[in-house]
Amino acid sequence: MIWQTIGILLVLLAVNLLLWIFAMPRYVNRRILRFQNELVNRHYDEVETMYRKMRGWRHDYHNHIQTLKAYMSLTQYEEAAKYLELLEKDLTAVDTVLRTGNVMVDAILNSKLSLIQEKDIKVDATAAVPKEIPISDIDLSVLIGNLMDNAMEACEKVPAEDRFIRVYIDVIKKQLYISVTNSMQGRARRRGERFLSDKQGSHGFGLFRMDDIVAKHGGYINRQTEDGIFATEVMLPLIKE
Repeated sequence: MIWQTIGILLVLLAVNLLLWIFAMPRYVNRRILRFQNELVNRHYDEVETMYRKMRGWRHDYHNHIQTLKAYMSLTQYEEAAKYLELLEKDLTAVDTVLRTGNVMVDAILNSKLSLIQEKDIKVDATAAVPKEIPISDIDLSVLIGNLMDNAMEACEKVPAEDRFIRVYIDVIKKQLYISVTNSMQGRARRRGERFLSDKQGSHGFGLFRMDDIVAKHGGYINRQTEDGIFATEVMLPLIKE
């Protein structure tokens, strides 16, 4: 009876082990794929919202010109000047923030920077990226989108006057260099060499997904934290050896 019980337990253990070996990778891959699709769809929605605002402003352009002509014909120059100031603020809100030279990077960064401005976060962003690079649009979207989302979410946990994000992207020694530094509350948690995400569910795959993309392209990623600051540096080779 005891041996029969042990045999049943061994069979169950073997079945569970096989399920773990064969089913778990598929489960993880499905979760990562779902996370990636959600992220890319969100980025496209953000970009579409930004472009919709720009199209709306252009649609109203004719009316703005007519209003200014009316002020000028009535010699109401002060009112015309005030109207121009309002138009300038409105245009700043919908115009693209950065023109990097790469369409996909422009789309990702500008959508994120528009959100950052709405969250009372000081931002300093500089970016220059070649028009064509050997990195897929999806990989760029997931990598840069995650970096910006994580920075924004960390900033929202600190007082508005202490919020900041610094972004620098350029080509250095034939590698795409991406640096994102942001304010945060306290220090980031880590287990060994790996930083831990405060997010739950499929969103927790963000850090792993970034690491996978960097490894896939033979790149390098470095994360550093100190009290109130978190910084990430990424290097991606642009020339395949």
